[in-house]
Amino acid sequence: MDAARLVEHYRRGDFLFTTARRTVLAQGTADEITGTDEQALADRVSAALAERGGIATGVLPYDAASGTPARLVVPRTVHTAGPAHPDVDRLSRERVGAPAAVRAVPEPRDHAAAVRTAVTELAVRDLRKVVLARALDVEFARDVPVAAIVRNLVLDHRHGYVFAADLPGGRTLLGASPELLVSRRGSRVVAHPLAGSMPRSGDAATDTENAETLLASKKDLLEHTILTEAVAEALGPFCATLDVPAEPTLERTPAMWHLGTRITGELANPATTALHLASALHPTPAICGTPVASARRLIGELEPFDRGYYAGATGWVDSEGDGEWAVSIRCADAGAASLRMYAGGGIVADSDPHAELDETSAKFATLGRAMGLDADALSGDPRPR
Repeated sequence: MDAARLVEHYRRGDFLFTTARRTVLAQGTADEITGTDEQALADRVSAALAERGGIATGVLPYDAASGTPARLVVPRTVHTAGPAHPDVDRLSRERVGAPAAVRAVPEPRDHAAAVRTAVTELAVRDLRKVVLARALDVEFARDVPVAAIVRNLVLDHRHGYVFAADLPGGRTLLGASPELLVSRRGSRVVAHPLAGSMPRSGDAATDTENAETLLASKKDLLEHTILTEAVAEALGPFCATLDVPAEPTLERTPAMWHLGTRITGELANPATTALHLASALHPTPAICGTPVASARRLIGELEPFDRGYYAGATGWVDSEGDGEWAVSIRCADAGAASLRMYAGGGIVADSDPHAELDETSAKFATLGRAMGLDADALSGDPRPR
């Protein structure tokens, strides 16, 4: 089957992962491996795949230490094809009915207040950066149309990583992440951290101005430097060589501009799999902060929800140790008749609360477009515009 057929065949409960290089559709469960010790889990997955071959697919949580388990599945069947685009161009968009209700968690003014508190706490706690997220709870009169949303996400994103993965309790994690946590292909290791963001614009001149502003922004360049240094430091012990470009480049999604740095290396030990690398890397400062332990504590104090699998990682690993893992952002956790969308932003010393609120609203547009939600529903912000 070509990539478009794989996307058409996706049903809730399957695993779908599309990139600029390949499309993976995995179905059924031959084995399930879960646990909160992610390095030990990576060893167990390697042993299972060495015995039966194939791949394992799944999710890592934001914080396994909190008790949310990583979940890897060895599927019964796996279909792979090339990149989804241009194959999926022949598919039509699916209509997603209007939701019954959309509620911001926390309210926009409370998120802005949390950002102000975070800026103050950076100096008090000797933090360089912390990432604060907010959520939108979207309720439907009937079952969440997961397959329709996923198809629309694939159609909207020629680049990046569109994913849908089964979660414990029959829930689904779905999204379109712009960020590669790590990939391994033979001895070659690649990470592509993103930090620093500006909204896209439908006006070409404004869009170009936003990109240039981002590339010159001291705040965003600092945020990106913090992230790149942390990813390089985490990868270093696993690599015989590591190449870290001195300057970031502009990366685009349909909704956002980002600063990105493509880090490449050669693996030192061939027994280190893509899943071992993913477990060692996350959570990065892109979705937590630095130092990680202090940032995580502050997030727990300021965010009124458990992140669960948001800001973790989604991907696959095969019996050779190769694989790809995307950072689980621009995503939602879908239950039977409701889903929770997440969006966050990096807070540094000169962050502006209202600008940070606007950034999260812009990031909600990734899923919002796939669901047919307009800007007002995604903002939840009563300020005049």
